[in-house]
Amino acid sequence: MTGMLYGTPALDAADEKVLAEIEDMRTDLRHRLAETHRWDGQLRRHLQALAIQGSNAIEGYQASAEDIGSIMAGEEPLDASPAVAREIAGYQQAMTYIQLLSRAAVFRYDAGLLHALNFMMIGHHRDKTPGTVRPGAIFISDSGTGEVVYEGPDVETVPGLLDELVDWLNTGDLDAPGYVRAAMAHFNLVKIHPWRDGNGRGSRALQTLVLGRDRILTPEFASIEEWLGQGRTTYDYYNVLGEVGRKRWSPHGDTLPWVRFNLRCHHMQAQKVRQRLREAGEVWTVLEEGVDADGLHTRCVSALYEVFVNRRLRRTMYQADESLSQGQAARDLRELTAKGWLRPYGETKGRFYAPGPRMEVIKADFAARLVPLRDPYRRE
Repeated sequence: MTGMLYGTPALDAADEKVLAEIEDMRTDLRHRLAETHRWDGQLRRHLQALAIQGSNAIEGYQASAEDIGSIMAGEEPLDASPAVAREIAGYQQAMTYIQLLSRAAVFRYDAGLLHALNFMMIGHHRDKTPGTVRPGAIFISDSGTGEVVYEGPDVETVPGLLDELVDWLNTGDLDAPGYVRAAMAHFNLVKIHPWRDGNGRGSRALQTLVLGRDRILTPEFASIEEWLGQGRTTYDYYNVLGEVGRKRWSPHGDTLPWVRFNLRCHHMQAQKVRQRLREAGEVWTVLEEGVDADGLHTRCVSALYEVFVNRRLRRTMYQADESLSQGQAARDLRELTAKGWLRPYGETKGRFYAPGPRMEVIKADFAARLVPLRDPYRRE
């Protein structure tokens, strides 16, 4: 490496301990996921929706996980505006490509791939020259004060910096832990800021791709984008980006605070995903017993599980999940409503199903059992 990029830091004993705990949790997750379960597809879809939601929320594009699920299925969202739906659809396309690239037998990073991901995300903004290097200088301002908080490197240097980043992605620091390399890929790309728009989303997506190529877990289980999009964490994210990256491209500082921030996020998100995976099995069993006792078809459990995780279900989603005719799906949902599992809202295309009184009881029971997450750097 020629030293033009921000360097990968050495970890200290506390970081190594956190890293080891993350590895243990991820290994445990991988073993659990090796067995197939009826809920796997829905859980994966839910996690992908939450990752897309988190990364876009950071940029101010707010959409519910339910609406994101609809967009992923090619349907009109119920609440999100057309403008936000376009941002979500673009990001989902890039993330779907990243899922495929993570498993590709032949793969190399190159600048064209990074530009292609940017075009997928913001291609609907033709005025922002998507998928090509920005035409001039770029300044990042604080939305509250208007103060410039970061100035990207001179545009003349951007192609060379991207080439160096790509070279590093293929050959640099290969002995560093995957979580650390992924964090540094994210940091260097967001600081190069090569595009007019989509730099943050592109950098977070690259981090997910590096993790996916590491083959630890599939991208939806390895991503920290959901965690980054949560209120307090988003503030911390911007603060550490500013603290480590300073106001101008200056790749000679200590990057350990950034890597440590990412390790904490990985640890917290891994705890959360592990909770969700454990909960999925327990919830499915409870719902199966309820459906069986009511004399309903066992496929109805998938409709109820969707409402458990997402609070909202559309007939078309259930119909596709269970490969049913429109009539079969509508009949099942009517029976679930009559039995108190679901409550319908809206009419025709806007109709959806939310938890009914029996489902609300189950949701409250599981919510009361949730164990608070543990900050791995806060030793008791």
